[in-house]
Amino acid sequence: MKGAVAILGAGTQGRRLAYMWSSRGRPVKLIDKKPDALEAALVEIDKFRTSGGRETGHKDGVVSIFGLDELDVALEGAWLAVENVPESMELKCSVVQQLDGLSHTDTIIASNSSSFTIQQIIDGLELKHPNRCVSLHSYWPPETAAIEVMGTNITKPDIIPRLMKQCREDGFNPFHVKKSSCGYIYNRIWAAIKRESLYVAAEGVASPEEIDCIYKDVLKTPKGPFEQMDVVGLDVVKDIEENYAQNRGGLPKEPRDLLARMIQNGKLGVKTGEGFYKY
Repeated sequence: MKGAVAILGAGTQGRRLAYMWSSRGRPVKLIDKKPDALEAALVEIDKFRTSGGRETGHKDGVVSIFGLDELDVALEGAWLAVENVPESMELKCSVVQQLDGLSHTDTIIASNSSSFTIQQIIDGLELKHPNRCVSLHSYWPPETAAIEVMGTNITKPDIIPRLMKQCREDGFNPFHVKKSSCGYIYNRIWAAIKRESLYVAAEGVASPEEIDCIYKDVLKTPKGPFEQMDVVGLDVVKDIEENYAQNRGGLPKEPRDLLARMIQNGKLGVKTGEGFYKY
């Protein structure tokens, strides 16, 4: 029997990861403090399986749900524990500390943070086994199977090859980030596109709709930057931009100001029914 993957956080990414890790028959333990988030996650996972998974011969691994007060039980038998909590450094540090204290010494602890490196997260923490902590960053599974694997200068040498192999076997397309990198590989490229798109809109050079239209016309892609940001969630986008601003000097504040105004007006994107577009 395949070893279980424990996923902490049943939000947008957590439920998509639960589907992916279970799609080749692997058991998944999904953990969240909100019972309604867990129930909604099970519904969405079944939709993924019905809409595409069964047609492509995927095997449905068992997805079990646990409350946060059952974290120690959920971690039993897990070879990998992945955190998917909101982009708050304080929260991620707290979660990684908890996972390190409760999980078996052989369990790999991974963060799915979009902007904080695992090195940033574990710096200053008193962990029993910091050499088993990694970044394991996914994008939009199952539609986008890319996943980035990044360790630290003390990560045990067998962990990265193992993750690359297991990710590939479980339907992901893994990429090894060979040095600690804020934004990994793709997000560093995407950050420049996203930031300039927001800047162009903030300056009144063109509207979000016009920017998306020219972007799609030139690059022949299905979604423009603002459409993509709406899907991710503008609150998440702003958190990521704030982290970049703290780590890199000279970034313009206008893009973050535009996001702040959208958030203040309750326009977070698809999840609230309106962002740069209405849904």
